[in-house]
Amino acid sequence: MPTPTSPHALSRRGLLKIGLLGSVALAGAGLLGSIAGCSAERAAPGLAVLRDSDLPMLQRLTALLLDGAVAPQDMPKAVQGTLASLDQGLAYLSPAVSKQVSQLFDLLSLPVTRGPLTGIWGGWEQAQDSEMRAFLQRWENSPIALLRQGHASLLQMVLMAWYGREESWEHCGYPGPPAI
Repeated sequence: MPTPTSPHALSRRGLLKIGLLGSVALAGAGLLGSIAGCSAERAAPGLAVLRDSDLPMLQRLTALLLDGAVAPQDMPKAVQGTLASLDQGLAYLSPAVSKQVSQLFDLLSLPVTRGPLTGIWGGWEQAQDSEMRAFLQRWENSPIALLRQGHASLLQMVLMAWYGREESWEHCGYPGPPAI
C-alpha cells in the first residue's frame, strides 16, 4: 500500500493532472464524434431525438436496469416503451442540454471511445450483463467527475422514462394519479 511519502502516492497535483487529462480526453472524443458526423445523424424512424446509433446501447442499458422489475416475456415491450418515453422527454430539452446528451451518446456509440471508456470493446448487442454492470460501476466510482456525471445522467434518464410509464407503477406500489 502506498504511503504518503512513497513514489506511488497520489498527490493533489497528480489528481488534478488526471482529472484534467480525463476532461481533455472526453472533450477530444466528443469533438471527434462531432467531426465524424455522429451528432449530425438524424433521429431514428418513429423517434424525435434518439438516433439509430444510440439505440443499441440504450436497449442493453434499459434491459439491464429493468431486470427484476419486468417479467422476461414482457421485457422487449417494456424496453421499447421506455425508450419511446425517453425520446419524448429528450425532445423537450434545451438545445444546450440536448447537445450534451448527444455528446454522451456519441462517446458511448463510437468504437474508438466506447472500448477505452466502458471496457466494452465489441458492439453493445454482444455485451454481457457482467460487462455492462462493470462499466456502470466503473463510471459510478470513477475519480473523473465527467464519468460520474455520465453515469448519473444515463441512469436518471432511463429510470425516469420507465417510472413515468403506467406499467411500472404496480411494481413500485404506486396506485397512480388520483382521478379528477
